Amino acid sequence: MTHIKGLIAAVVTAGIGLTGSAHAADAGKVGLGLPLLTSPFWQSYNNYLPVYAKQMGLDILAPVNSNGDPVQQITDMNNLLNLGAKGIVVGPLDSAAISRALDASTARDVPVVAVDVAPTQGKVAMVVRADNRAYGSKACDYIGENVKSGKVVQIMGDLASVNGRDRSEAFRACLKKYPGLSLLEIPAAWKGDVAATALDSLLTANPDVKAIYMQAGGVYLSPTLQTLRRKQLLFKAGDPKHVVIVSNDGIPQEYDAIRRGDIDATISQPADLYAKYGLFYIKAALAGQTFKPGPTDHGSNIVQRAPGILEDQLPAPLVTKANVDDKTLWGNTVK
Repeated sequence: MTHIKGLIAAVVTAGIGLTGSAHAADAGKVGLGLPLLTSPFWQSYNNYLPVYAKQMGLDILAPVNSNGDPVQQITDMNNLLNLGAKGIVVGPLDSAAISRALDASTARDVPVVAVDVAPTQGKVAMVVRADNRAYGSKACDYIGENVKSGKVVQIMGDLASVNGRDRSEAFRACLKKYPGLSLLEIPAAWKGDVAATALDSLLTANPDVKAIYMQAGGVYLSPTLQTLRRKQLLFKAGDPKHVVIVSNDGIPQEYDAIRRGDIDATISQPADLYAKYGLFYIKAALAGQTFKPGPTDHGSNIVQRAPGILEDQLPAPLVTKANVDDKTLWGNTVK
């Protein structure tokens, strides 16, 4: 493991608020909890973890996959504790339910970094995610600027997750700026089959839908396009019959869909940076470091979500046909 003085110097140089005295980091293993692996987004995140762990000199346990089950995730975290994990990086499935596992970790003095989803209760060393309200607002503004009137469908994520709530609430609030647009919603809980079935029924009753916002391209892209194709409603961008589609994730499959003209935009959720900074902050926690709100040198901003709970909000750019080939986007670097 990199000597702690080097890590402190890197943190200070990065312009991240640092308080408290540091002590030698425990050389124990770091546990990794994955929410699911059925999404290309989480598959990419999982692939980045060993790369950054090696760069940082971290010893990691084999990742555990909770397969979309919040109850299993609690069991998985307890198993990581029993295996001797000295720190845990986890992508919470349920913002409230994860508190049981966080409490168990706190009782054993094991720090936890939450990635992608913020818990509503419990103690974490840092939350690493992007501004999910901005996801909803960016998607809404793109649709509002390109569709002047008509019905808009929002395919929502799991509302037990703060991510699903943030994206949904922000999209609804923003849509009020565009009085010519009316909103239809599908609660799909990050499940592609649920989204496809509900969208099929919705399009039967509303074949005049003008736009769709998918809150997770990793699980909704393929079933949404298949449903539109089956309903003979999939037309390329530029065709007067084209349904404007905005997604979230930034996976290669979305970029290919933008290039084909099947969808119009996505918001690049940084799978690479989630892995990098999830591990960075767990290493810092093991070294006894704490942080303050403020800007960082990696284009993000640390904010205080609640007393004692900090969140590093990483950048998540809008990707359209104009910048889809940008080589700095992680979705264009995946092998």
